Amino acid sequence: MNYFAGMIPFFVVLALGGAFLVSLAGRRLKIFPDIAGLLTTFSLLLLSVLAVIAVSGGGLLVYSIGAWRPPVGINFVLDGLAAFMLVTVNLIAFLVSLYAVNYMERYTDKWKFYTLFLLMLGGMNGVIITGDMFNLFVYLEIASIASYALVAFGTEKHELEAAFKYAVMSTVGSLFILMGIVFLYSYTSTLNMAHMALVLAQRGTSNILLMVSILFIMGFGLKAALVPFHAWLPDAHPSAPAPISAMLSGVLIKSLGVYALCRVFYNVIGINPALSSVFLVLGTLSMLIGVFLAIGQWDLKRLLAYHSISQIGYVILGLGLGTPLGIVGGLFHLFNHSVFKSLLFLNSGSVEYATGTRDLNKMGGLIKKMPVTGRTNLVASMSIAGIPPFNGFWSKLIIIIAAVQAQEFFYAFWAVLASILTLASFMKVTKYCYFGRLKEKLKGVKEVPVCMKVSMSLLAIICILGGLLILPRGESLFLGKAGYSLLKGTSYGNEVFEEVNK
Repeated sequence: MNYFAGMIPFFVVLALGGAFLVSLAGRRLKIFPDIAGLLTTFSLLLLSVLAVIAVSGGGLLVYSIGAWRPPVGINFVLDGLAAFMLVTVNLIAFLVSLYAVNYMERYTDKWKFYTLFLLMLGGMNGVIITGDMFNLFVYLEIASIASYALVAFGTEKHELEAAFKYAVMSTVGSLFILMGIVFLYSYTSTLNMAHMALVLAQRGTSNILLMVSILFIMGFGLKAALVPFHAWLPDAHPSAPAPISAMLSGVLIKSLGVYALCRVFYNVIGINPALSSVFLVLGTLSMLIGVFLAIGQWDLKRLLAYHSISQIGYVILGLGLGTPLGIVGGLFHLFNHSVFKSLLFLNSGSVEYATGTRDLNKMGGLIKKMPVTGRTNLVASMSIAGIPPFNGFWSKLIIIIAAVQAQEFFYAFWAVLASILTLASFMKVTKYCYFGRLKEKLKGVKEVPVCMKVSMSLLAIICILGGLLILPRGESLFLGKAGYSLLKGTSYGNEVFEEVNK
């Protein structure tokens, strides 16, 4: 299906084109931003599904911009990992945009929201498909700058403060990444990832690569909110509107952080035991520190933000194991976390939308007034806690089994403990928010509008049925292809040039 290669740029073109059209017509036509946002994200979701089918036969697809072949020209690369990430990002983007149709009515200038939202989405898609290191940085900055503005979208004091803190911390991370790219370019004389992988494979290890690795771990680790680079996330995610909190925790930290980290270290620089050990330690620290900090929170969205740090730790732990089962488990948990964490943030947005508060102490009995929100939240809570048969159980189980098979019993133990603590944390949320006695002030609360309910319900269905992805057909078509893209390591470079030279 090589004909699909010509469609690869549309992952960026559609998103940026949608943002441009919304900025032109959105202020005049009130309904246009909603229509444009839904059509754009749905089109990107369909294109992502086609991308999975296009790479299912094996190999990868390359699009050379302006017919300039790499390493001279800029190219987009679509392989199993990129297709997997595109489906994850654009699925969440579509369901979040559906939720935003009703939710963002409480804000003025909805067109500005959709313009920034689609810019952020275009940047994330660009990071995923680019085959050039500098363009990875450019797309990363497009997504990051749009996300700064979206965090501050409500323009309240705490939102502006959180956005400023996020911007400063993220800019520091971007500086580390840019410095790493500069040093890599000085060492390899190329910015093309595939060519860079070939050059580094020939030259072997050096002190420059050690320094570059440290810079990238700090830079991409900060984008992914790994401990100890996580300080910005607990302020930024709760302050943003609920649809943006869902995007930030659901897919932004994964595409700009986890995906970029894996692509660079597995396919360009090359993974080694020392790097794997660093991943294992950072993943375990994130898992434990995130969940311990979450348990003591009474602000619902802040509690969820700390759990994002914890669950990203599971993903990095699985990827750090470096075994086929560990990588598949890590990627599976990345997808599952995108689904159930987006749902949890949308649930919290619905609660705040209906009650006007995020304080768990001021809630109670809401499942009687908000049955759809309450039941979908219960599904998401069981998923993140790893309760069978929900999707989070299967990915956590795979990661723990992979750790045991690799004889990393220490890390397996901490993964189990973190999951138990996660269950305790969400039992608290369920008790204080949805069950118990309905407070007098909340007796007039009503369920949220239809678009918000549909979005949450669809995400809950994915949480229930997501475990089916580990069946042979789903694993080979979706997860297996993504895992193979990482397992092939730096031979990624050879595959790209073989495809270009066909």
